[in-house]
Amino acid sequence: MSERMERPWALMRHHAGWADVFHIESETADSISGFYPDRETVGPPVSYSVRAVLARYPTLEAARAAREGAVLEWRKHDAAVREAEDKLRTAEKAREDAWLKSLREAAEIG
Repeated sequence: MSERMERPWALMRHHAGWADVFHIESETADSISGFYPDRETVGPPVSYSVRAVLARYPTLEAARAAREGAVLEWRKHDAAVREAEDKLRTAEKAREDAWLKSLREAAEIG
């Protein structure tokens, strides 16, 4: 058995800061197929590029624990992100105000 199939549990990006646990049932050099065990309805297997896998784990419990630990790590940066977003909004407002001022001044000249 390959190292990859010895680690059939994967985390797949769901959205920023969150990953879904995925069970890999089969794989080729380019793709994986499997299912999401935590979803309410487990439908037919889905396939993705192997590049979609964020990380692999030997057990479901290990994948879930890694996901929870990663959420805590993500949250450590929330305050810095909010601060940066506030600075960005302030800079965007200053840019908008300068643009409008420039347009109005040009209208007064012309």
